[in-house]
Amino acid sequence: MPTGANNSKKYTYVWVSLIILVFGIIFIPRIVNRLKSGSVVDNDRLANTNSLSSLSYITSNGKKRKVPEFSFINQDSTLISNKDYLGKVYLVEFFFTTCPTICPIMTQNLLELQKTFKDDEAFGVASFTINPRYDTPAILKKYAGKYGITDKDWHLMTGDQNEIYDLANKGFYIVANEEQDAPGGFEHSGAFALIDKEGYIRSRTDRYGNPLIYYRGTITERQGTNDEGEAQQITMLKEDIKKLLAE
Repeated sequence: MPTGANNSKKYTYVWVSLIILVFGIIFIPRIVNRLKSGSVVDNDRLANTNSLSSLSYITSNGKKRKVPEFSFINQDSTLISNKDYLGKVYLVEFFFTTCPTICPIMTQNLLELQKTFKDDEAFGVASFTINPRYDTPAILKKYAGKYGITDKDWHLMTGDQNEIYDLANKGFYIVANEEQDAPGGFEHSGAFALIDKEGYIRSRTDRYGNPLIYYRGTITERQGTNDEGEAQQITMLKEDIKKLLAE
């Protein structure tokens, strides 16, 4: 091979090495600093765009999921349907009045939200008992009085058990079952579903753009975290309710 060709290759290698060296000197410290500060995670992932500034629609088979139609009797023996909640931002929960474990905590959290939005007529709660054989309108009325449930749009509803279970398990994919070995005789989730004014299920997204879908209702703001290290989401829920009320 001619000497000139060898010299040309040497010069090429030298220039490439020099460019790499300059890049390392200038840019690598910046990247390290951004990794330390977390700004790469916060600013460089497209999935993060506006993840906390807007709320996601929950979809199924490419379609936005709406609250299924329902019609049940509330604590005042009034027939309440999903149509009564149109125009309101509300939460859905499944509970029962004799629950010895998570229900009192869930009710406490909902009472905190009732207090936060007491002056907003567009806020409501839909509580469905999963023990309708016991939880009659009279029992639900007594429960509401015991805990101080006063919001006129917080309905504690009872009705046909199969219809309620279908609403929970098939409509919301929230677990609700009669289970003899479970505390109180029933197995259920402590999740809250957030519904917008048009009846769509909404939630914020995580840092990767994935919707949370439901909010943790079994940990109070004061408690902060549970024994498993899971954080409370009531503060988050307050923020997201405000967003939907403003839409």
